[in-house]
Amino acid sequence: MKFEKIRFDLTDGIARIVFNDVANHHAVNLRVTQELAEAARRCEAAPELRVVLMTAEGGEFSVGGDLREFMAERDRIQAHVREMTVNFHAAILTLNRLAAPLVVAVNGVAAGGGFSLVCTADLAIAKRSAKFNFAYTRSGLTPDGGATFFLPRLVGAQRAFDLLATNPTLSADDALALGILARVVDDSVFDAEVGKLVAQLAAAPAGALGKLKQMLRASPSNSLEQQFELEGRSIAGQAANPATLAMLDAFFKRSNQ
Repeated sequence: MKFEKIRFDLTDGIARIVFNDVANHHAVNLRVTQELAEAARRCEAAPELRVVLMTAEGGEFSVGGDLREFMAERDRIQAHVREMTVNFHAAILTLNRLAAPLVVAVNGVAAGGGFSLVCTADLAIAKRSAKFNFAYTRSGLTPDGGATFFLPRLVGAQRAFDLLATNPTLSADDALALGILARVVDDSVFDAEVGKLVAQLAAAPAGALGKLKQMLRASPSNSLEQQFELEGRSIAGQAANPATLAMLDAFFKRSNQ
């Protein structure tokens, strides 16, 4: 598939998924969902993958669903929107199960499906000027993109209902305080801070962050005993990894100097 609405590249273990439809405010339409699903599949097929960065060109992240396209398809709107969600959700499922962290870097407004994507991140970072609004129910719609799954796990059930039902506009600092974002940085240093963060994650020992992601994703549905078993198997496996042993050797050599 030729990418038209997003830009995708994979270099040195870093996959970059960049929304690239500035004129349309990176609205999520059928083509966007198809390209996002394709980008996710390419990430899944890349054995060298270390980290995925999702961001956008210009001054907005995504305004969410392309309501103009919805209305242009009004004679078959149910089938059209269903096709979009199948692609959108396939992309998110694939990104969620990757053995590599997903960093979402929010450069501006994130609304509707754009805000849902932020909630799927393993680590979300935003400009201080960014704004967030779900906006689904304001248009008579219900959420997609995993918002009803990820958001309650981030903020709790009641607060998730409030955010999705009443559609307040959140500042980046509001989203940080709620636990939706991991970091907020000044606009002037956003690109540099995102670059440093992605480089740091990509340089982590092979397998460690992928296993960390998988353990954290499994935690809400596991019992404590199941999580202990997962943790025990993971740390034992990583301890025997040649790269880990080399790092431990290097640590003790430095300590003995």
